[in-house]
Amino acid sequence: MPTFAYVGRTRQGAVKKGEVSAKTREEAVAKLRQQNIAATSIQEKAPTAGLLAALSVGGGVTDKDLVVFTRQFATMINAGLPLIQCLEILSTQSENKHFGKTIGEVKLDVESGSTFSDALRKQPKAFDDLYVNMVQAGEVGGLLDTILLRLAAHIEKAMKLKSKIKSAMVYPASILSVAVVVVAVLMVWVIPIFAKMFEEMSGGKMGLPAPTQFVIDVSNFMQAYLGYIMVGAVGAGVGFKRYYATPKGRLIVDRLFLTLPVAGDLIRKASVAKFTRTLGSLISSGVPILDGLMITAKTSGNKVVEGVILAARQSISEGKTVADPLSKSDVFPKMVTHMISVGESTGALDAMLAKIADFYDDEVDTAVASLTALLEPMMMVFLGVVIGFIVVAMYLPIFKMASAVG
Repeated sequence: MPTFAYVGRTRQGAVKKGEVSAKTREEAVAKLRQQNIAATSIQEKAPTAGLLAALSVGGGVTDKDLVVFTRQFATMINAGLPLIQCLEILSTQSENKHFGKTIGEVKLDVESGSTFSDALRKQPKAFDDLYVNMVQAGEVGGLLDTILLRLAAHIEKAMKLKSKIKSAMVYPASILSVAVVVVAVLMVWVIPIFAKMFEEMSGGKMGLPAPTQFVIDVSNFMQAYLGYIMVGAVGAGVGFKRYYATPKGRLIVDRLFLTLPVAGDLIRKASVAKFTRTLGSLISSGVPILDGLMITAKTSGNKVVEGVILAARQSISEGKTVADPLSKSDVFPKMVTHMISVGESTGALDAMLAKIADFYDDEVDTAVASLTALLEPMMMVFLGVVIGFIVVAMYLPIFKMASAVG
């Protein structure tokens, strides 16, 4: 996300300088306005070297860092320690130096008169909208320690959900990578040796079997154009990444992901679990439902799901129910929309959302197991067929020579 350097004035007339992260200049101005800062000058900063930033030690804040900080902070607040003292202790003992520095900046903002939630809002790379709004609700309601414990539990469950999906993709991705490397080695270095041997043995007079000739032709092509193939693969990856970064491209790709067999079902169930868990946590913490739906839409991770949630938000703003637009989509199953409708009518929407989230956490486990069970034999068969075809193709001329000699 781009970073904007700004100069502005507070309501008291004091000049303030700093940085704010936002997708656009207009969004940056809106964020400053929320902090009661009127921007007099705002400039987008040039992006830093991405590779160096990615390789820098402690250059980011992980979910684990956030969980540890949140739980420790809740314990200290519950024990009666002053807010600034809690932040001072946590900034010095954080194992992630970058995160420790961020906490220190939050402490300085609180000391200068900002509320804790406003100080967190100035650090969007560490604390997202979900975190900030739940903390703000805890401050207003006087339940900051309770809200922080809910936040920690929410982040931990989100980490588990993310881990389940990653674990489902690691095995097939590793098998496919091994297959590509093995085939490339065979084609570029091994097959040319066989081709030369066949030519010397037959003196160029014996015709090769069709499978053997096909493998040799592919090998010759890869040797001649290996550099172009690698550049093309990298270019295709970069092109796809840029296309996916556009709103239209992301919508098309995300819709395609949802239609994939088995994997699409996993993505759909994970989206339902994330939506219900996040919205339930926000509502139970006292965040208004319209704000909760907006935050949930932004953090959904899928443009199709985001559109459905925004439609639900529009429905609420018009005095209708959340369940109606959700039931018209292909993302949310009928059982989910029916349970949400019951939760709305009984006034226990947060509790109902939590039950749905627990149920779909188990459903994600089942979907991950199904995907792994399906992909494992498919990858092994694919690898066996490709390698087996190459090996058989190389032995066919030898069998042909042996029969000719016989």
